[in-house]
This record gives sequence, structure tokens and C-alpha cells, in this order.
Amino acid sequence: MTVNAGSSSIKLDIFTANQRLYTLRIIGLGQGEIQIRVTEPDKETVNATIQIDADQPIEQKLYDTLEQSGYLQNVDTISHRIVQAGPRSQQAETITDELVRELETYIPLDPGHLTRSLRLIDLFRKNLPGVLHVVCYDTAYFHNLPRVAQLLSVPNQGADPAFRRYGFHGLSYAYLQQAFQEYAGDVAVNGRVIYAHLGSGASLAATRSGKPVDTTMGFSPASGIVMSTRSGDIDPSLAWYMHTKYDVDEESFKHMVNFESGLLGVSGRSADMHRLLQEQDQHAGSRDAVALFVYNVQKAIGSLATTIGGLDSLIFSGGIGEQSSEIRQRVCQNLDFLGITVDTKLNSVHEKCISSESSRVGVHVIPTDESMVMCRLAKGIIGQKEILG
Repeated sequence: MTVNAGSSSIKLDIFTANQRLYTLRIIGLGQGEIQIRVTEPDKETVNATIQIDADQPIEQKLYDTLEQSGYLQNVDTISHRIVQAGPRSQQAETITDELVRELETYIPLDPGHLTRSLRLIDLFRKNLPGVLHVVCYDTAYFHNLPRVAQLLSVPNQGADPAFRRYGFHGLSYAYLQQAFQEYAGDVAVNGRVIYAHLGSGASLAATRSGKPVDTTMGFSPASGIVMSTRSGDIDPSLAWYMHTKYDVDEESFKHMVNFESGLLGVSGRSADMHRLLQEQDQHAGSRDAVALFVYNVQKAIGSLATTIGGLDSLIFSGGIGEQSSEIRQRVCQNLDFLGITVDTKLNSVHEKCISSESSRVGVHVIPTDESMVMCRLAKGIIGQKEILG
């Protein structure tokens, strides 16, 4: 089973070998009730609502529901996603008490994600002590970025090893890179590639010779391009201005840039790209939010292309990147100087390759699957344990 915990949602996938049996999405965390959506291959999605008392631990109630529903039967390995664990984030590993204590020291780096992830790890380890528990780091993919791409332009970086640009969505990029290799071959995947993971959280990454060279997210998942509710990169002086003029304190500012900004903040209406696209002709805020998102993605592609000496392939993924032909079309409109042209018809029907015959750059749409990577990493650790006996 894979456990992917977010600040307001949790996704669980249950596998046998490499075959997915169930997907459970738990949404509405932090509210009075949570919804569980269960999806099985070739079957309709089943929805259930669970009432949560104000003083009731959400994680325990969730575990009880999963156990009573039979979803935890025969689970022998649980693979947990950790978004941020500072310099520890190098490779998947078995969870131990010592590791948990170390991970707790990194909570200040990402309290929104890491706190819930650690609560879930503690819950599953206590209730399922005979199960192998594995942790997969979302930043591991970028651990060996070129040094210049790791640097932050602040003093005293050497005094704290946590001071660096990390990059995120690494599990997604690992999956996309392997999927692109299987689809297009070694020459393509080892060329100059930009992957665009465009979802509620959004980032882009550039690779050359199959290795990550740079990415848009840096020290935290709130950095980079505009996202659904996250601000992306903003001038640091904004925090001081809002504090002195509007008495916005540290916690309020942190909440604002993570949960009230991005598409939601610019539009004043919604963080949902689908809704904004529907309303953009009638509502100026929605129109501005969509335009800013497209503009940010275009700038990121142009910037990242310079880090890898040009561009051979552009990969769209994530909920927006996979599902919105309009966003893909608009992003690529002003990138003909890089050799990108899109076939409108192929794009409109969401073909895997949407570039035109005259395009010098291959433009592709590949669905991502972080849970599959977590499953494979857990299997790798199981294999190592079997070899070591």
C-alpha cells in the first residue's frame, strides 16, 4: 500500500505486484467531515462520507474506517511519501524509530505536509507492527542537482545543511522519465527534456543526459510558478510590507502564500482551473488567473531551456497538463522560437504526441503515477532484504 499525504487530502493505493487493486482518495481533511472515494479498475467510483468530531483524531478515525472496510487485509508493505526531509532526502529507506526522530527535526521545513505524514507513519506502525514500512522522499530525484542550481542567495548557507534548493514532485518526475523512455526510447529521454507537472501543485523540471539540471521549485513547495492556492515566487519584501501596513503576522502570511494565493488569490473565485477556464470570458479575475498561469509556465520553459542548451522534448503531465488542451495550446503559442509547434487537432483529442510534423521539438502528454514509483521503490527494498537474508 502507498500512502501519499497532503495538507488537506490523502491518497492511498493498494497493489499486488505491479497491479493496482484500489485507489482511495480522502479529501476534506481539517473540515467537519471527510469524504472517501474508492476506485477499482473497470468499476464505478464509490463515495462515502465520514463525520469527524472536533476533538477526534482524524488519522485514527481514518484508520478505523479502512480496517473495518477490509482494505488493510493482506497488506504486507506500506510505502509512505515524504514531501520534505531536508538533507536526509536521498533514497527510499526502511522506517525505524531513529529515522522518525530525525524526520521530526525537519518539521520546520514543511509543517503542512510532514506533520501529517509522521502522524500517519506512527499510526500505521503501531497498528500494523508486522508490516514493512518504507519512506520515499519527493526531493530525492533532485538531490544531486548541479551545485549552482542548489544555491540560495542568502548568507551562512554552510552553517545549516538544510539551506538549499530542493525541488519537489520528484516521484512524479521519476515516473515520467521512465514512461518517456519506454515510449520514445533512450535517445529521446537522454536529450534535452522539460517535464511540466501542472496540477494543483505545479512545477517544471529540466533534464539532460537523463539527469535533472534544474527545476522551478526551490526551498519549499510554495515556490516556483503560480499554483492553485500557492503563490509561487514572490518578492520577499511583500512579507515586510504586509506586516507593517496590514499587521499580517508570520503564520497569517504563511497561510496566505500556501492556501489563499495562486489561482484562487488572483481570480478571487476559485482554485480550480476547469472552472476558471469556463468563466474567463465573463469574469476578469478568472481571465487574469488563467493568463498568469500560462505566462508563468511559458517563462519557466524558456528559462529552463537555457540551462540545458535548448530543447528536444516537452512533456505535459499533472491534472491540468493532462486534461486541459486549452492550457497546453496557450502555453506553446509563443514558444515557436524554441521550435515548438502544436497540432491543434491532436491536442484537442489529447493524443500522446501533440506536436505538429514541422515541430523541431516533440511535445507529449504523459499521465503521471507517483504511487507506482512508491510501489517500485518499496519492492526494491524488499528485494534488498531478501538478498541480505
